[in-house]
Amino acid sequence: MPDTLADDVRAPIEGAIADLGRGAAAWSALTVGQRVTLLRGVRRTVAANARTWARAAVRSKRLSDDHPLRGEEWLSGPYATLGALDAYIETLDRIAHGRNPLDGITIDRTASGQTRVRAFPREGIDKLLLSGFTGEVWLTPGITPGDARARAGLAQRTRVHADPALRPSAEPVEAQGPAGRIGLVLGAGNVTSIPVLDVLYELLAHDRVVLLKVNPTQDALVPVFERALAPLIAPGFLRIVRGAGDVGAYLTAHDAFAHVHVTGSAPTFDAIVWGTGAQGKRRKRENRPRLKKPITAELGGVSPIIVVPGEWSDEDLRFQAEHVATMRLQNGGHNCIAGQVVIVSGEWAQRDQFLIELRRAYAIAPERPIWYPHSDERMAQAAESYPEALVLADRLLVEIGEGDDATALEQTEYFAPVLGVEQLPGAGQAFLDAAVAHANEKLQGTLGANVLIDPATEASLGAGFERAITALRYGSIAINTWTAFGFITPTVTWGAFPGNTLSDVGSGLGVVHNALLLADVERSVVRGPFRPFPRSLSTRSLSLSKGDGGRFTILPKPPWFASSRTAAEVSEGLTRFRAQGGVLALVRTLVQAMRA
Repeated sequence: MPDTLADDVRAPIEGAIADLGRGAAAWSALTVGQRVTLLRGVRRTVAANARTWARAAVRSKRLSDDHPLRGEEWLSGPYATLGALDAYIETLDRIAHGRNPLDGITIDRTASGQTRVRAFPREGIDKLLLSGFTGEVWLTPGITPGDARARAGLAQRTRVHADPALRPSAEPVEAQGPAGRIGLVLGAGNVTSIPVLDVLYELLAHDRVVLLKVNPTQDALVPVFERALAPLIAPGFLRIVRGAGDVGAYLTAHDAFAHVHVTGSAPTFDAIVWGTGAQGKRRKRENRPRLKKPITAELGGVSPIIVVPGEWSDEDLRFQAEHVATMRLQNGGHNCIAGQVVIVSGEWAQRDQFLIELRRAYAIAPERPIWYPHSDERMAQAAESYPEALVLADRLLVEIGEGDDATALEQTEYFAPVLGVEQLPGAGQAFLDAAVAHANEKLQGTLGANVLIDPATEASLGAGFERAITALRYGSIAINTWTAFGFITPTVTWGAFPGNTLSDVGSGLGVVHNALLLADVERSVVRGPFRPFPRSLSTRSLSLSKGDGGRFTILPKPPWFASSRTAAEVSEGLTRFRAQGGVLALVRTLVQAMRA
């Protein structure tokens, strides 16, 4: 193990690891019921610190306390964390009482014959507030519904011995002992819930206590995390450390850890697995990884937004243009799942009108700092590659013309407010199939893909639409919503499409979130309504709604839209309702939402 850290840096890290070694034995001794009680305590402390959390995140991203986009930090921080805790508590409570995590949840088959778990919505409040939104987890080909039930629960199945259906075939965790039961999480720097959600997954899916190294961009959140996660820290189940790349290198080489999880970039992953410089390149070429322990990773990519041509009203064109702008501009574009390449039909009669609306929506969205390190350099790189790009406020819109080279746009995750538009020939099924092939073959990564299609066009395509969705090789697919909805929905999964390797990691390895603790995951598919309330009440929308949850919704313009006038108030209100309940507070929030 390299010894490159100063003593005053290394000593507290070694102390934290020693604490976790002792904590691993205590964690292993907890029953599933005791873990439920622990998670309820974490939920209380997260709820108590939600306001401080959101405000610290707002300031860390150089936004003012009254900035119109400050609501993003409520939804992507404490709200996402509270939702995950609620879902894990429900799963573990079922296991503790001898039930299967999938009891009462519909399990059926997709058009391609794969087993599908209808994972969202589950709670009555979600069925009401998010009516029209659904989430499914597709399991790998060959897995049966019986397999899904038998394997649900992951590491928590080893805690239960009374129910033979929940017993694992592998050696129980206790027999492995506390040694080697420490996981290392290298936290993301862009979204404040990601490190916490990754910690929860290590604890619950893999039964490992956790050392979390926060990204330096989130140093200001460490005091908040320490208070919010105090019930995990006090007994030695979690330790949090700061540090830059030298600390990360020291930790990944440390023999105390059984597993590493990283959210970041492919170059960072390669540095961990293979090393840096010429030696790292040689190791990778010779398939001699420096890292000797298992690693999972979420690494982003270039996400497509496929716009299927149809007959859209003026309101549809404007709403979906604002939708696309949001996919790129939320969090300043500093998202691994930000939409980057819009694929439209060159033969769509409404193409020009849609592009006019897109330019408008992209230009008028609230300005904000480009705050993530090196994003300004990537902006400059995009401007150099595409000197004819439209410069709209603090952002670029690249419209690829005939004969233009789209390689940079398709192969570079800019992680900045850079949005591109490409046109393909065809209409209907021919266009959709071409767009799917283009996304699979031309765009870097397999983390998430978005598809926008009006109900009439989807109905006209019939089984062809489902075949196209099956053909999309992405770990998260969003139909008439943004894949970020899948990120924030804890009972679906988050991660790259299976098939990546250490030497060709793409968008990463493994999944996280997954609060149902499902095994054998291939992808998740989330769906939303094409039209918001009250336009979802139109005869046209209602006549074409589906029976799998429908596309009718009472949700007006979603609060995550960059164009929502009341996003901050609604996002804070929804978080407070998630934390504390209260019908009157919810009604006030819904009234605010109607003004979006």
